[in-house]
Amino acid sequence: MTPRPVLNRSLLALTGLVLLGGGLLILFAGLGLYRRHDLVPPAGWPLTTADDVLLGSADRARWSSQGWWWWPAVIAALALTALLALWWLLVQLRRRRPGALSVGGTPPQEGVEVRDRALGDAIAAEAGALPGCEHAAVRITGRPAHPRTHVGLTLTPRAGPGAALGALREGPLRTAQRSTGLPDMPTEVRLRVARHKPHRAE
Repeated sequence: MTPRPVLNRSLLALTGLVLLGGGLLILFAGLGLYRRHDLVPPAGWPLTTADDVLLGSADRARWSSQGWWWWPAVIAALALTALLALWWLLVQLRRRRPGALSVGGTPPQEGVEVRDRALGDAIAAEAGALPGCEHAAVRITGRPAHPRTHVGLTLTPRAGPGAALGALREGPLRTAQRSTGLPDMPTEVRLRVARHKPHRAE
């Protein structure tokens, strides 16, 4: 796992713990668990009884004096924050890349694996050297047992799409399939033609 996903998930876990702690404080106070179980919270502990509130009358009056727009703006900001946090959670939970693929089938032979980026770079390098191909970009997604290959090919103006696809299938993709030992590697290919200046007839 790269440092960026680790940082994202660490921050997400920390935020979740803070929110969970706040929710438990409110729950304990609302249900009167301190009184029922004869628990004595620390001095200055917030929300110790069911009558406690997050904002006292003085605080509510002070913030309400800001104008009619204040509380709608606060509610909108909190709702937006909750939606962004939910989106962030879903993004972190959804694994877009397989990470590592076994070499020689499943289980891997002697624990040999190849990173998805390294395999994608190898496919792109081989595809970029095909006749009629000017540039190639490869991205591998999915799970390690069922990866999906996304290939973007930029063809020269004179290249034929059919010939380019055939060369890609029989060359780089077949090599990658043999290397990983997977019976099937679904592939999506996007073709585009490189821009060229119009020829001037004289």
